[in-house]
Amino acid sequence: MDFRLLRHVTILADTLHFGRASELCHISPSTLSRSIQQVESELGTRLFERDNRHVTLTPQGITFQRYAKETLEQWETQKRTLAATTEQLSGEISIYCSVTASYSFLYELLSDVRTRHPGIELKLHTGDPADAMSRVLEGADDMAITPRPRIPPSALAFKSLTRSPLLFIAPTDAHAWLPPQPDSSTAEQWQHVPMILSEAGLSREYANTWFKAMGITPRIYAQVAGHEAIVSMVGLGFGVGVVPKIVLDNSPLAERVQILNVKPELPHYDVGLCVLNRRLKNPMIDAFWAAVIPR
Repeated sequence: MDFRLLRHVTILADTLHFGRASELCHISPSTLSRSIQQVESELGTRLFERDNRHVTLTPQGITFQRYAKETLEQWETQKRTLAATTEQLSGEISIYCSVTASYSFLYELLSDVRTRHPGIELKLHTGDPADAMSRVLEGADDMAITPRPRIPPSALAFKSLTRSPLLFIAPTDAHAWLPPQPDSSTAEQWQHVPMILSEAGLSREYANTWFKAMGITPRIYAQVAGHEAIVSMVGLGFGVGVVPKIVLDNSPLAERVQILNVKPELPHYDVGLCVLNRRLKNPMIDAFWAAVIPR
């Protein structure tokens, strides 16, 4: 099988759009269509269902997508392994993290790697930390800076970078709904407090557990993707939020909010770098991983 054709299949399977996939492959849509037809002909089965508006994977296509990705990964690993014996490591590593993590950790991490391995190119994607592990598990990114869950997936290796408390934050302006004694929380104090929480992820899980343990049914005002937006909404007076201290410390809006001394406290947030265990067989990724000193 032509590796070029495998790459065409995986990109179309990821995008499910002939126009975007052809741009990423640097070919015309008609050339991409011929590539897919050639693969399907060799396999004797349809990988995609397509019409004028939609492209979807068939069950056979989903199976072949996994095979194609693993084959391409093994091919790249083999090439780099052979190249490493005669020359410096080179290639691209993609990293996913939140905006806060990008300026809290990446400078130190990347400057060290660039000094040791100047041939490694680094691609950065930012977004909601709740998506970090799934992007690594699905192969969308090689590594991610992410909060460590209570039970990490067995397929992932994890190195801790820092520990950060989770905080309840409130606007600095007075509001009638603010809990008068947050250090002695009761269901009555919190029943009218508008809460701004993450849509998903570890901070939402810890917040849900805290409210349940206190016998409180929170009044959810908004559910937000990304902690940085929670600080903004709290600063504007929309409610009380839950964010890691590291996010508040790096927020330009930190002066517009106050930390509530809530008891009992929420658990700490363990932030670190994760990677698929099997990807550590790649010399380039292993070199990056080895350069990270756990804390």
